[in-house]
Amino acid sequence: MARRCVITGMGAVTPLGSTVDAFWNGIKNGVCGIDFIEKFDTTDFKVKVGGEVKDFDAEKYMDRKDIKRNDMFSVYALAAAAQAMEDSGLDMTMEDASRIGVIVGSGIGGLITMQEQVTRLRQKGPSRVSPLFIPMTIGNMAAGNISIKYGAKGVCENIVTACTSGANCIGTAFRNIKHGYLDACITGGAEAAICEIGVAGFTTLTALSTNPNPKDACKPFDKERDGFVMGDGSGILILEELEHALARKATIYGEIVGYGVTADAYHMTAPTPDGSGAAAAIKAAMEEAGIVPEQVAYINAHGTSTHANDSGETAAIKLALGDAAYNTPVSSTKSMTGHLLGAAGAIEAIICVKALEEGYLPPTINYKNPDEECDLDYIPNTGRSVERAEYAVSNSLGFGGHNGVLCFKKWNS
Repeated sequence: MARRCVITGMGAVTPLGSTVDAFWNGIKNGVCGIDFIEKFDTTDFKVKVGGEVKDFDAEKYMDRKDIKRNDMFSVYALAAAAQAMEDSGLDMTMEDASRIGVIVGSGIGGLITMQEQVTRLRQKGPSRVSPLFIPMTIGNMAAGNISIKYGAKGVCENIVTACTSGANCIGTAFRNIKHGYLDACITGGAEAAICEIGVAGFTTLTALSTNPNPKDACKPFDKERDGFVMGDGSGILILEELEHALARKATIYGEIVGYGVTADAYHMTAPTPDGSGAAAAIKAAMEEAGIVPEQVAYINAHGTSTHANDSGETAAIKLALGDAAYNTPVSSTKSMTGHLLGAAGAIEAIICVKALEEGYLPPTINYKNPDEECDLDYIPNTGRSVERAEYAVSNSLGFGGHNGVLCFKKWNS
C-alpha cells in the first residue's frame, strides 16, 4: 500500500527575504525583489538587474569556517535546511538515520567558485588554486553537507536537470517516501549563479531581459516580455511519511499527492511550441493525485518571462486541463523573485503549500499588455483570496527539455 507524504518543515533564502514568513509576505503583497546587481560592476554588461539575496546573515546558521569552505549555493542550502529542520522539530537523535534522506539539487553548482579559481589560476598559477576548489564547486555538495550536518544516512542525491532540478528533487523525495524507502527527507534546491560569467553566459544566449528597469524587467505572460531575470537563493522542505509525522505530533503544512516528469526530446533550450511535453507531465501529476482538471484551484507556472516559455506553457496548460484551463488561476511568482534556476521549483513549492494553507493565490506582477498567445487567468498584479482551494500544481521546465510537475493538497487535519 502506497504511503502518504506530508510537508512538516520549510526554509527559504530568497530575494524577498531569508525566512519563509518574509518570503511569503513579499509574495502575497506583490513585492518585487529584483533590483540592480550589486555583486559586481555591471558597467560593461547589457544586463544590469537580478534577484540577489540581501540582508542574509549566514552566521546565524553556521560558523565562519563553514562559510569559507562552501560556495554560496551550499551556504544558502545549509541555511534553508537549518530553518526547515527547526520548523519541523525533527530530532535526529530519535530517528533511524538510515531512514532519513537528503535530496537537494542545483542547476549549476558552485559557479562563483569556478569563476574565482579560474581567475586565480590564470593570474597566480596552478599551485595557488584552492585545495577546496573541487568540493566547493560540485553540485552534490549542498546535499552532502546537509547530510553531514544532520547525520542523515538514507538516500542522498543531487538531481541536476537545469531549472527543473528543485522540483525533480522534491518529486523524487516524495516517491522515496511513498514507496517506503524513507521515513523523511530534507529536499529542495539551491542556486548562486549571479556572477560575471553566469550573467554573461545567459546574456549571450539571449535568454535574459535587457530591460534596465529592475521593477519592470520580469513580466511573465505580458506581450512586452523580453527574457528572464536571474535570481539566487534556496528553498528546502521536510517531507515525511504521514504516520511518522502524526506519531511525533508534527505540524503538517500540506501534502504532496502527485508528481509528473517527462522530456520534450525537442531542443537544447526551447520547449516544444505545442506544449505537449509539459502537458504530459501535468496530466501525470494529476493522475497520480487522482484528480480531474476542475479540481485544480491554482497553478504556479514556470513562467520565466521569455516568449517561448510563456506561450509554450500556456499551450501546455490548455492541452492538459482542456476547457477547465480558462477557469483555473495561474500565476508566475518569478515576476517577483526572478528565476532561481535549480532552486525555483523548491521556493515555488513553498508558495503552493502556503497558498493552499491560507487560501490566497499570489499574483503575476508587471502584467500590463495581454498577449493573444497567452490567454489564461494570470492573476494580474494583485493576489486574491479564495474560499476553497484544495489542490495546487507547480510547473518546472528546464533546458534540455526537462519537465517536472508537482501536485499539492491542502492539509485537512
